[in-house]
Amino acid sequence: MPWNPEVYNRFKNIRFKPFFDLSDLITDHGNMKAIDLGCGTGEQTALLAEKFQQSVFTGIDSSPEMLARAENLRHERLHFRQTTTEEVLESDERWDLIFSNAALQWSDHHHDLFPKLISRLNPDGQLAVQMPYQPGNLLNRILFDLASEEPFRTQLDGWNIHSPVLTLDEYVQILFENGLKDLNVFQKVYPIIAEDHDTLFNFISGSALIPYLERLTEDQQNAFTTEFKRRIAKEFPKLPAVYSFKRILMYGRKT
Repeated sequence: MPWNPEVYNRFKNIRFKPFFDLSDLITDHGNMKAIDLGCGTGEQTALLAEKFQQSVFTGIDSSPEMLARAENLRHERLHFRQTTTEEVLESDERWDLIFSNAALQWSDHHHDLFPKLISRLNPDGQLAVQMPYQPGNLLNRILFDLASEEPFRTQLDGWNIHSPVLTLDEYVQILFENGLKDLNVFQKVYPIIAEDHDTLFNFISGSALIPYLERLTEDQQNAFTTEFKRRIAKEFPKLPAVYSFKRILMYGRKT
């Protein structure tokens, strides 16, 4: 089941707030060679290129559906290509800025991933990353528990998303041990005000729900989403509801 830009962008305003918070942490050194890992539709990468007007940006994403939206954004300082973060790290390419907004939570083994990212920075290069804190977000926990129970556990062949996202302390230690300074690592809540339960379901249906549904038949998908919606309604009995969506933001500069 491919990513759907239309569904994902229903919550565009909510998803852009942490992007702006993250981009504000970056220092404009001029003439930066920069990469945006998991650029999606490319709109945020274009905003970065506009903000840092002496720098060249490459946005990468594995979804052809998302990148199709980026085609009309290309210019001499803004490029896109279809690939994965892991494939980028297999090359010897170096960057002055590695940026990633809400993408690296899909990559495994963060104890190995982040040292590799840092190793691809040029001297004085900057790392700026934002990720949802999946272990602490209620909708993710409901989804995980649902997939762990029958009949869905069998239907999914025991598959479930075990979030690779670490604690703040672990990220600080990794960044420090791998030579980053000017560290700024923090968790921030981005509240989602929902007038109805469908709002909460739709928010997660454009991202974390996708890998589950793509492993199920159509009938199984219907049963899974029906039960997921029921559990969301149970966890949020009062409307309007506030969902405390937690994100980790981190920044560091290579010595």
